[in-house]
Amino acid sequence: MSVDQAVWILLFLAIVLANVPWILSNRLFVLVALSKPKALWLNLIEWLTYLVVVGLIGIWLEYKTMGNIEPQQWEFYVINLFMFTIFSFPGFIYRYNLKMYLDKAKK
Repeated sequence: MSVDQAVWILLFLAIVLANVPWILSNRLFVLVALSKPKALWLNLIEWLTYLVVVGLIGIWLEYKTMGNIEPQQWEFYVINLFMFTIFSFPGFIYRYNLKMYLDKAKK
C-alpha cells in the first residue's frame, strides 16, 4: 500500500466515522439497537471513541506504509480533534436541525 492510498483510506474512514454517531441515532456503536434515540452525551462519548479509533488506525497505517511512527507534539492532536469535529458537522446538522424539519414535513 502506498502512502497516498493510506491517506485517502484514512480520510474516508474519518469522514464516515465522524458522522456515524449523529446519523444512526437509534444504534450504539453501529451494533447495539436502542429503543429510543441516544442522548447528546452518549453521542459525544461514541464520537470521541471513533476519534480514538481513527487515530489508532492512522498510527497503524503510518507504521505499515512508512515503517516508523513519527513523534508528534500537542498541536498535531489538537488539529486532528478539530478536523474530526469539522468532518462531523454534516451529521450533527442532520441530527439536530434538519431531521426535525424533515419529520414536520412528513406530517
